[in-house]
Amino acid sequence: MLTEAELWGLFETTGAVLKGHFLLSSGLHSPVYIQCAKLLQHPDLAERVCRALAGKVRGLGPVQAVVGPALGGIVVAYELARALGVRGMFAERDNGRMCLRRGFEVSPGERVLIAEDVVTTGRSSLEVAEVVRAAGGNPVGIACLVDRRPDATEPKLPVISLLRIELETFSPEECPLCREGVPLVKPGSRPGPKT
Repeated sequence: MLTEAELWGLFETTGAVLKGHFLLSSGLHSPVYIQCAKLLQHPDLAERVCRALAGKVRGLGPVQAVVGPALGGIVVAYELARALGVRGMFAERDNGRMCLRRGFEVSPGERVLIAEDVVTTGRSSLEVAEVVRAAGGNPVGIACLVDRRPDATEPKLPVISLLRIELETFSPEECPLCREGVPLVKPGSRPGPKT
């Protein structure tokens, strides 16, 4: 099993812990950003962390498929599906709406795990869960490497993570980094809010 301290160490040694002034998909600003892609670019590490995550999600009962939102959830969904011995797919945006494409299908009643790299608000994961429900599937939970939700409230589905952290965030109006003139960076895959 992988401890939170070991995972944090992997994030640090792969350069996944970024420090600066970041615009999150929620519209909030943060001095720290976890760029999981820096860790996931190493196949051996991706397999290791997702195998550890698979061990934690087994408590949800049987899972028949894993679906992750593009882009951040693609590698996690694939590696998690491999560790669980099930199909791995991803949902992507088409005209701003999350959907299954490329021949991916969810069968009626199929128990589907939603997979993400980082859950900040849970919005992308819940959009994927709605796509699964619309196809007749049964979303059973959200599995992620990092859960950085500010208040850890459940977003209508159980969230299982390898690392739970609360990182400092600020509204744009109250951001000390903005007042200091530190350049704002949008590192994630989802377009940021209009500012």
